Amino acid sequence: MSNGVISLRVYFLSDMWYKKVTYMRQSHLFTKTRKEAPKDEEAKNAQLLIRAGYLDKLMAGVYTYLPLGLRVFKNIETIIREEMEALGAQEILMPSLQPKENWQTTGRWEGLDNLFRFTSHYSKIDYALGATHEEIVTPLMSSFIFSYKDMPKAVFQFQNKFRDEKRAKSGILRAREFVMKDLYSFHTDEADMDAYYLKVKEAYVRIFERAGLGDITYYTYASGGTFSKYSHEFQTLTDAGEDIIHICDKCHIAINEEIIADQPNCPECGNTELHAEKAVEVGNIFKLKTKYSTAFNLSYKDAENVEQEVIMGCYGIGLGRLLGTIVEAYHDDNGIIWPEGVAPYRVHLVNLHAQNEEVSALADEVYAALQGAGVAVLYDDRREAGIGEKLKDSDLVGIPLRAIISEKNGAQIEVKKRKEKDAHLVSKEQLLGLFTVDGQQSAVHGSQ
Repeated sequence: MSNGVISLRVYFLSDMWYKKVTYMRQSHLFTKTRKEAPKDEEAKNAQLLIRAGYLDKLMAGVYTYLPLGLRVFKNIETIIREEMEALGAQEILMPSLQPKENWQTTGRWEGLDNLFRFTSHYSKIDYALGATHEEIVTPLMSSFIFSYKDMPKAVFQFQNKFRDEKRAKSGILRAREFVMKDLYSFHTDEADMDAYYLKVKEAYVRIFERAGLGDITYYTYASGGTFSKYSHEFQTLTDAGEDIIHICDKCHIAINEEIIADQPNCPECGNTELHAEKAVEVGNIFKLKTKYSTAFNLSYKDAENVEQEVIMGCYGIGLGRLLGTIVEAYHDDNGIIWPEGVAPYRVHLVNLHAQNEEVSALADEVYAALQGAGVAVLYDDRREAGIGEKLKDSDLVGIPLRAIISEKNGAQIEVKKRKEKDAHLVSKEQLLGLFTVDGQQSAVHGSQ
């Protein structure tokens, strides 16, 4: 039990979900930190995530999530899944491999410039790798929607997307392979569509708040293209942003630069004093209306037995893009600063003198106590790493709370939040007191 990794599933009845908590000794973690940033990465998110051992780059726009990175990814996935299920949406998993005919039906086989297309060596049949899933979900739902009584319905998935970007850049903010949560809703009329659209908007606000981006993420009016006057994006402020948004501070909403000439005032309050900022799009929601229903003959019979077309909406969040945006928004010269809700572990327990038996005995005792309290902890028990290396690695990895055990502090533990400069000494009991029994964050610990 004192070596390697153990797992514990803790069920919180009040929240109706379970969180899998794992504990890791850093000496058993196969990944290592790097002193230097990769020379071929310009984006800060990729530089820090690779240096800290969260990602490995396979090729331009394609990355492997390593153990720490996958934990953050899964935390983001859990937040999103909970909010989607709270909307009544049901999770499915659609194929990445898709037939040419479906894309021809919507005119996007040739019309979508970043679609990966290829021909089977054996059957000579043409396929696409899914850049999005409207061409799959619409005919799928035609097997289950026949009457107005069958709606509203909503399905969502977490699925790999493949997009042949002309130039993969900005680290994981713009990749060629990435995971997206896409939600699709199906309605009898536009009033029902509009009501659900607002519910999804509220769910997205909660998602970004829980991910630590609430204060710097704006509900943004953007072009609706061929679908409607507006679509809506969620844009997070960061200098790494590729978009310019014009912000109304009164309403905490924004207008994308692409439509500001047509919409120079705040659409909510009419405010003309907007200010421009750079931002990254971390989510979007669209009213598709009947574009895909028409293409695939997705219809239903209303209460008068008259055939009507189904009205659709779609709603996306790229998980890697969200993860990378968090890093862009929250880092300093020393490394990443993870928000509590998505961090790989809540505590980084650092034994500065692992070769000292007395210090190590205390560190092991604290490690076991944190495990017993259900607190996710990464334990730096490395014997070969020096003091400076351990402290630098801790800052780079960016876990919200660092707890140091060392020779000079005796039985006391030096505690410091990653986002703060000052540290203070606490007892083992006081350290455990920073966390409540049910795993929820205590008032003492504060929030990210």
